[in-house]
Amino acid sequence: MASLLDSVTVTRVFSLPIASSSISSASAVPSVSGRRISPVRVLEFKGLKASRSLVTQSASLVGANRRSRFARGGRIACEAQDTTAAVEVPNLSDSEWQTQVLESDVPVLVEFWAPWCGPCRMIHPIVDQLAKDFAGKFKFYKINTDESPNTANRYGIRSVPTVIIFKDGEKKDSIIGAVPRETLEKTIERFLVE
Repeated sequence: MASLLDSVTVTRVFSLPIASSSISSASAVPSVSGRRISPVRVLEFKGLKASRSLVTQSASLVGANRRSRFARGGRIACEAQDTTAAVEVPNLSDSEWQTQVLESDVPVLVEFWAPWCGPCRMIHPIVDQLAKDFAGKFKFYKINTDESPNTANRYGIRSVPTVIIFKDGEKKDSIIGAVPRETLEKTIERFLVE
């Protein structure tokens, strides 16, 4: 039994990115379906930094409805920022736990994380920066709860990210969730004074 296709919906392209060098004159403005497209400036995102880039948009869309001129077809480009200058906080395993954390002569901050955890990826750069700022005064480690479940179970880790502060081999404080840098910084400073 064959069925007939009544209609086909084709999505229109309302904006196309073009290189700024290609718009040198009015004749160089590209067209879609025979209509002229006027260049419109929109923001292009690079990590947390925004910069302007040239994107084209349909003249009929711009003229007809200015309120929603970026509602469809806009392109946002996200690029990872260079993190080579950041300090890489070492990962620990269950076997290294005793010597690196419990027998440490300085306070230790341990971030319990998992590779599938979005908030963990948000807090990684914060912990890396704090490790750089407090180098020599505090030790910083990360422990993957998927690869080292024994240590996570021993300290009752039920959600990630969880940051635990150890001093003299004892758990002193814990912070659950992705928190602002200031929260972690104040907690660290509290244990530097003691």
